[in-house]
Amino acid sequence: MDQRTVDPATIEAEVDKIKSLGIDALRARWRLMFGATPPKGLTKNILGHMIAYRIQEEAFGGLDRETVKLLERLARGEKPGELDRRLKAGTMLIREYDGQRHTVTVVPGGFRWQDETYSSLSTIARAITGTNWNGPRFFGLRALKEPRQSENPEAHQGEPAKRRRTTRSSVRVTGRGARHG
Repeated sequence: MDQRTVDPATIEAEVDKIKSLGIDALRARWRLMFGATPPKGLTKNILGHMIAYRIQEEAFGGLDRETVKLLERLARGEKPGELDRRLKAGTMLIREYDGQRHTVTVVPGGFRWQDETYSSLSTIARAITGTNWNGPRFFGLRALKEPRQSENPEAHQGEPAKRRRTTRSSVRVTGRGARHG
């Protein structure tokens, strides 16, 4: 791999020079950098920004793999709720269940609840409810799925209704460490 030394001041000067170029000079610069004619309809401002980005990318490196994947998913139209969510240490998850408030704090290597550290939210949700739960769903980090067609109540006429435990729940994610998508 080629180890070059990069002078940030030189790169900054080159980027500043791009701002002063006219549209024809920007199109010529685009052809040199990208090896093709720039797409029609790109304004002077957009051409300049894209060329400046390429200059910086070549000098300092591009986006990390994770960011590229995120941008690709967004370009495909995935909604932010469908994207992976990452919780930083210090983020607090608050859930009320059966009239009791439960606070979980994200810590390095897991989740802290009632003075113990757990490796998964599902383990904590199971301890709180006594039943198997998807931890992220229990703490409001994932949306509930839409009912399937086969779950039509009319399709089950004559069957006893399932009894569900009803709880008043309020889920809040607090802290500066919460980052979505």
